[in-house]
Amino acid sequence: MKQLALTLAPPPAPSLNNFYPGRNAELLAMLGNLVAGRAVERSIYLWGNAGSGRSHLLGATIAALNAAGLVCAQVCRGDPIPEPSAQLRAVAVDDVETLDARNQRAFFNLYNQLRERAGIVLAAGNAPPARLKLRPELVTRLGWGLVYQVQALTDDEKALALKRHAASRSFDLPDGVIDYLLRHLSRDLPSLMSVLDALDRHSLEEKRPITLPLLKELLRPEDDGHG
Repeated sequence: MKQLALTLAPPPAPSLNNFYPGRNAELLAMLGNLVAGRAVERSIYLWGNAGSGRSHLLGATIAALNAAGLVCAQVCRGDPIPEPSAQLRAVAVDDVETLDARNQRAFFNLYNQLRERAGIVLAAGNAPPARLKLRPELVTRLGWGLVYQVQALTDDEKALALKRHAASRSFDLPDGVIDYLLRHLSRDLPSLMSVLDALDRHSLEEKRPITLPLLKELLRPEDDGHG
């Protein structure tokens, strides 16, 4: 796969507003209710394949809770589990399948403390709780609350999301450009959106409409045809 010849702007920070739901509308609504304080269940486990959006949703929810004034902690792959504290109200632990024995014990203890204080525990992994190779008591805890499979977007859903993103930036996106993006580039939606934003900037700089030839020009390595 060819690499972009220009530097892409980093994708925007994950938020519940910039997550395209596809078949995850119920899950997205539930997380919105949790942030708004309308949810009864405060323990949620998300699972899905790589690129399904589970990490996006985890980070977006904890960021929204933090913005709402809760003291939160987010644990990404390789990070230590934080110590329990009276101030901590919510924790999000991603990639739970990678937790070592020490962090599994720490997460188990933190989970119990937060649950006792009506805190919020969010977690995500690559499999449902029963299929995780973790301490049995931690597996049990992860299955206590709500468990959702995050459904990855189909190509049709990605195409619709790209068209909507283009419309929000006031340009038309030809079907041939979408087809090329889905066939030849990284298939996760944030990466595709970032390429689309770069294509929009390139179109404006060149004062040319967005077409497949313009996209291929954007993707051409800098030394292509100049050696």
